[in-house]
Amino acid sequence: MKLYEAYADEIADLIRQGVLPPGARLPSVRQTKQQRKVSASTVFEAYNLLESRGLIHCRPRSGYYVNEHTGPQAPEPHTATPAAESHPVAISGLVFDVLGSSRNVNMAPLGSAFASPHLFPLDKLAKALTPQMRNLPPARLIEHLTAGDESLRRLIALRYGSAGHRLKPDELVITNGAMEALNLSLQAITQPGDVVVLESPTFYAALQVLERLKLRAVEVATHPRTGVDLDSLSNVLRQHPVKACWLMPQFQNPLGSLMPVEAKQALVRLLAQHQVPLIEDDVYGELYFGHHRTPPAKAFDTEGLVLHCSSFSKSLAPGYRVGWVAAGRFAQAIGRIKLMSSLATAVPSQLAIAAYLETGGFDRHLRQMRLRLEDNANTALRCIARYFPMGTKVTRPQGGYFLWVELPPEINALDVHRRAADAGISVAPGQLFSANQRFHHHLRLNYGFHDLAELAAALQQLGALLRP
Repeated sequence: MKLYEAYADEIADLIRQGVLPPGARLPSVRQTKQQRKVSASTVFEAYNLLESRGLIHCRPRSGYYVNEHTGPQAPEPHTATPAAESHPVAISGLVFDVLGSSRNVNMAPLGSAFASPHLFPLDKLAKALTPQMRNLPPARLIEHLTAGDESLRRLIALRYGSAGHRLKPDELVITNGAMEALNLSLQAITQPGDVVVLESPTFYAALQVLERLKLRAVEVATHPRTGVDLDSLSNVLRQHPVKACWLMPQFQNPLGSLMPVEAKQALVRLLAQHQVPLIEDDVYGELYFGHHRTPPAKAFDTEGLVLHCSSFSKSLAPGYRVGWVAAGRFAQAIGRIKLMSSLATAVPSQLAIAAYLETGGFDRHLRQMRLRLEDNANTALRCIARYFPMGTKVTRPQGGYFLWVELPPEINALDVHRRAADAGISVAPGQLFSANQRFHHHLRLNYGFHDLAELAAALQQLGALLRP
C-alpha cells in the first residue's frame, strides 16, 4: 500500500468512527506535511483519494472538510485479469448497433461519450473567433498547414511548461481531434499484424482503430483506481513482440482510473527498457478533481518514446475538432502521414481556441467544470448505492466523467441497453470495451450532465429497470 493510501485509509477510519464528524476541517496540507514528515504531494494525493470516495470536499482558500452526508457506498470492482494472448479485433459492428441510440437528443445520455455541451463556453469561443477572422492576413491561412497554427502550438507548449515539463512547439502536430492524433501515432509505429497493448477494459474507439489497421490486441490487467498493473504489462512484454502500447494513465475511459505518479514513472522506464513506444491518450487530463494535477507519463519521457495525444474536445470545445500529438522522436513521421491524409486542421477552429487561451479564460472555465463534474460524480455514486440492485460495484473516479459499474452476474448489459433505450435512457454496455466482448454484466455510465436533477432521475429510473 502506498503512503498516501495508508494516510487516506486512516482519515477514512476516523470519519467512520465519528472522530472527524460531518463538517469537520481536516489538518492543512502544510500542517500534515510537517507533523508526518511527508511530501505535500503525498498529502494532496491522500486528500484527492478521499474526495474521490465521497468522504471529503475542498473549499477554495479554506481547506478540506468532511462531507455532511457521506451515505452508503457501493464497493469497487476488482481488477480485470484478461488472458495474456493476442487476437484480432472485430468490434465495429457491435459498436455501431449499440451506440445509435445514444445520439438521440431525447435520450437521457448515460451512455454518451461526451459531457453536456452546456458545460462549455461555446459562446465565448465564438466571440473570440470573429475578430480573429476579420483581421486575419490571408497568408496565415496556409502557413504551417500540416503542423498547425504556430501561436496555438506555442500556447499548448506553455501549458505543458506551467505544469512543470518542458516541451518544444516543434514537437507538436495539431490534429483533427485526439482520434486523428491517436490514429496517426499508431500508423507511424506499426504495420498490419503487429501486437498492440491495451487496458482491460478499454475504450471501444481504440478497438475500432486496431480493427481498421488490422492490428492484434493484447489486454493487460487494469486496476479500477490505479490503472495498469505493471507486473501484468511486464509479463506481456516478455511474451509478445509488442510494437506499441495505447494507454490512458489519467482518468481512463471507461474506468476513470488514475495511475499514481510513481507508477507513471515506472511505466515509462519499463517501456524504455523494451524500446516500446507509448501512445498516451490524455484527453481527460485537465478534468481532475481538487486543485492538484498530476503530470502525464510524457513528463518522464527522456527518450522520445512517448507520443502524448490530447485535445480540447473534452475540456473546452466539443465539435471544434482540435487535438494534438507531442510525438517525440516520431514527430516528423507523423507530420508526413498527416500531409498524405488530411493535410491540415481547420484554421478558424485553431484561431478561436488560441484567442481564448490568450485571454486566460480557459483556466477559469476548467475550475468551474471540475467542480460541476465532481458534484455530479458524488451524486451519481449516491444514486447508484441507493437505487441499484444488491451486489452492484462501482468505481471511484478522481476526474473525468465516467463510472464503470459491475452489476450482479445474472444481468446482461446488452439486455439492459435495449430495455433502457425503450425507457428513454442510453447506456454503454460492457461488451463494447473488450476485443473479445467480455464484461457482459458491466456498464459505463456518463455523469457529465448539466442538470443534477436530470442525472439523479435517470439513475433512479435505470436502477428500477435493473431490479427484479
